[in-house]
Amino acid sequence: MMKNSLFLCMAMVFMSCASQEKAIALWPEGKIPNQIPSEVEEVHHRTDILRISKVQTPTLAVFLPPKEIATGQAMLIFPGGGYSILAYDWEGTDIAEYFNKKGIACFVVKYRLPSDETQTNKHYVPLIDAQRAIRMVRSRAEEWGVAENKIGVIGFSAGGHLASTLGTKFDKKVYEPIDTIDQVSARPDFMVLMYPVITMAEYTHAGSRDNLLGKNASKQRIVEFSSELHISKDTPPAYLVHAMDDTVVPRNNSEYYWGSSSVEREGNSKGALYLYETGGHGFGLAQDDQVLRKWPINVLEWINSLEIE
Repeated sequence: MMKNSLFLCMAMVFMSCASQEKAIALWPEGKIPNQIPSEVEEVHHRTDILRISKVQTPTLAVFLPPKEIATGQAMLIFPGGGYSILAYDWEGTDIAEYFNKKGIACFVVKYRLPSDETQTNKHYVPLIDAQRAIRMVRSRAEEWGVAENKIGVIGFSAGGHLASTLGTKFDKKVYEPIDTIDQVSARPDFMVLMYPVITMAEYTHAGSRDNLLGKNASKQRIVEFSSELHISKDTPPAYLVHAMDDTVVPRNNSEYYWGSSSVEREGNSKGALYLYETGGHGFGLAQDDQVLRKWPINVLEWINSLEIE
């Protein structure tokens, strides 16, 4: 009996490890757009969570569910961190492991953070990596058991801003194509925006804005990166989650997006806004909160309700 239990435990550990492939580089060596050669190295700092900064080689970590429960759905995950760091496990790999258990293929994007030292036109760099990441997933959909029309994104805080930027600027040319991957559509089929930074104007998160656009950003640049101003009939449906007592990224951000998107929906009820009374900012999966912990279940129900053509 003990041997059987030991074998079962080892098998479960093996299956858990096998679900994640080695991180895949988004770009061929020497062909990373807007990159300035430097001696800067990536930094990993672990306290309560793993914080990654100074990303030089953007990657895609692949988490595939067991084939017997795979739904064909996929989500690219953009961790937050104010465009200064990436909360890589708290809002990245932890999220992937949760949704993997629900049959969803997940891809954690380690995107580059804006830097005047290592990049040109730094404000476009996160979007460049985001476009490339979703194109890569869609180009390998058959290999990874994913339906090409069921590939969404989920972003947290500044990662939510990046997800919404991708959703509203998926067809904006921000880099020169380098291979066949770049011929694939970068449009997400749905978006989940968790306590997202949306606007770069009033009620923005100043740190995210300053890191992305610079402290003296022009009005034109502020408008360009305020996602609520760029929603169109082609923008994918979005599910927004925010806590009403969030003092870091005010709930106005989600409300701005929801209000703007309602104008374009014209009676289409695919989008959703869910405001929690309490929760603050950066709650991740919120597994210790009996109310907040329900958000992933609600998101799953919403994704399954979408009739994606």
